[in-house]
Amino acid sequence: MEAMTIQEKCRALHDLHANGCFVIPNPWDLGSAVVLEQLGFRALATTSAGFAWSLGHADNHVTLDEALAHYRAVSAAVRVPVSADFEGGFAVEPSEVAANVAAAAATGLAGLSIEDSSKNTVEPLFDFDLAVERVRAAREAIDRSGVPLVLTGRSEGFIVGRPDLDETIKRLTAYAKAGADCVFAPGIREKAHIQAVVSAVAPTPVNVVVSGDFTTVEDLAALGVRRISVGGALARTAWAGFLRAATEIAQKGTFTELARGVPGSDLNGRFDR
Repeated sequence: MEAMTIQEKCRALHDLHANGCFVIPNPWDLGSAVVLEQLGFRALATTSAGFAWSLGHADNHVTLDEALAHYRAVSAAVRVPVSADFEGGFAVEPSEVAANVAAAAATGLAGLSIEDSSKNTVEPLFDFDLAVERVRAAREAIDRSGVPLVLTGRSEGFIVGRPDLDETIKRLTAYAKAGADCVFAPGIREKAHIQAVVSAVAPTPVNVVVSGDFTTVEDLAALGVRRISVGGALARTAWAGFLRAATEIAQKGTFTELARGVPGSDLNGRFDR
């Protein structure tokens, strides 16, 4: 595959959303990004959680500068389009979200998402009007940047203790009208809920995150889902193997779990480019 320009990467990502259904898996570092590209995935998306854990932080405790450096590095490491989990835009006010989106647009990304989680336990979602203005500000910043990133609007109700389907649909519909190219409600798992979202926001593409064994690509495609991500699930899977092996050594003084490891020669072969 020849290297694409950023304009070509953005167009390729837009085209993937135009019809059918595709999986956009979530690497947490450069090595995992390179391997996912080798496996044939046509686009990748960062994971805020996976990246934070790689730095020894909890999710949502990465700085804007750390995130921007990560986006630059991952985008440069692969030839396929990369979309960023841009959390809440690393700001509250729409004007500040816009400034941060403009900075992200200069990193080589082909897309990014803006979520409406406030990180406030009492009011875990931003006020509706503010949430919509934040998405609109992101859209305007992208348009001014000259880099046609795919903008995803995320409503977090189902993962922050506000699992209200009607409110979620209201928000996602408004985000689409405010300029989101794709919408996303992490935590929605029931087929009826997914179908309701897909129908309500059509023709705007819908992303579903799959963090466990509750569905298949075929089933989600049949519901009209256009994009499937896995969030931090691949990173959690990798950490599970590490913790099993390290815990065995620490608690038992044995090393049987190490036999499950991938041979170093196989990994060297993947990264010897």
